[in-house]
Amino acid sequence: MWRIILLSYLLVCLLACQAEKKYVDDEIDRQLEYQVTIHSPSGDFDHFILPSSSDYSSIPQETANPLTEAKVELGRMLFYETGIGLEPVKSFGKETYSCASCHLPTAGFRPGAAQGIADGGVGYGSNGELRTKFISYEPTDIDAQGIRALSVLNVGFVSNTFWNGQFGSNDINVGTEDRWDEVEGAHVNYTGFKGLEAQNIEGVKAHRMSTNREVMERLGYLEMYNAAFPDFPEESRFTDTTASFALSAYLRTLLADEAPFQKWLKGKKSAMTDQQKRGAVVFFDKANCVSCHSGKAFSAVNFYALGVNDLYQRGGTFGTSAEDIRNLGRGGFTGLSEDMHKFKVPQLYNLGDAPFFFHGSSKFSLEEVVEYFDRGVPENPRVPEEQISSLLRPLYLTPQEKEDLVEFLTNGLRDPNLARYVPDAVLSGNCFPNNDPFSQIDLGCN
Repeated sequence: MWRIILLSYLLVCLLACQAEKKYVDDEIDRQLEYQVTIHSPSGDFDHFILPSSSDYSSIPQETANPLTEAKVELGRMLFYETGIGLEPVKSFGKETYSCASCHLPTAGFRPGAAQGIADGGVGYGSNGELRTKFISYEPTDIDAQGIRALSVLNVGFVSNTFWNGQFGSNDINVGTEDRWDEVEGAHVNYTGFKGLEAQNIEGVKAHRMSTNREVMERLGYLEMYNAAFPDFPEESRFTDTTASFALSAYLRTLLADEAPFQKWLKGKKSAMTDQQKRGAVVFFDKANCVSCHSGKAFSAVNFYALGVNDLYQRGGTFGTSAEDIRNLGRGGFTGLSEDMHKFKVPQLYNLGDAPFFFHGSSKFSLEEVVEYFDRGVPENPRVPEEQISSLLRPLYLTPQEKEDLVEFLTNGLRDPNLARYVPDAVLSGNCFPNNDPFSQIDLGCN
């Protein structure tokens, strides 16, 4: 009899514990549902739900560059194609770099190192972290990004691109026409295109690539190019503009829609752990991260001065200095004093895939990032106090709240399957994303 009583007691306890856990789970979900809806302009989950990469009708597009499967596929190949790196400063650099040299899928489509290097760079490591200057290149010769490269994940939901928003004739850049000839690269805005297409026209040239007909034919892309641009006359089909259109089409489909938070938004409540849900509540509520990261991908074309250090201040970097106009953020483009040191709000998905954060790679973990915002104290003495955003103030998060927030940012917003956007090979047969001898060894394709 006592065994029956004991088993009955254990069963009651088990059912009670399960009921209690379900209540806790339901309560966390209710809290998060409330926070999402009150911070959504539409009042529902739709504002934060990313479309699938094949749902072209739901992805923002440039009118002159509508998405097609042929165009996206061509852009997917060109993005990783080291064979178009044909304008290096030194012959050694020929066909050794690609767009993906600085936007690695495994690093959340950002550099795996603190600074992105295309032409003049060598090495890869396991996630791009060993990329550095080749010894025969002078520091002034290499194509190094003087400010940390932004992720191109979810970039389709950004109207004006770059940290200072300088690319694109649309939206926030209406009225900035007087600066288009003054700021390097901004002249491309005269094309009238949106940010992504404009930036990539300039990028093909600035990053020393060639996509003319002869190159496309030699590499084997002629058929794909013709399929992607049948409406372009042949004499104007193989240009930096069409290369940009293909690349931009591909980039617009890079969506982190398989992240746990995305699955949770779509109704699968078990997709996130309880800790990730608690962290999401902190994100929306006490930490108020959503006040800046308010867009569909938690990005926004708004600019804030947070007083973090610039890339040159960390040392060991190339092509940047205290005089670099890029350190002035939006102000470096507009020339307006009120815009100085203000940088665009970046998207937050797959942040934890590479250990460098902010425009100057000044933080090395998401724990450090959260701690910086929690303390609310700027670190860069070159940024005037009056420029610092009023939103940078102490948050008074508890240790547990910090841990929960880091977990949400690290794993709740991490799409684990970005490899689906990468081709198995490029038509040149080259190693990618880098094709220098050191990278070939690291990548196992020599």
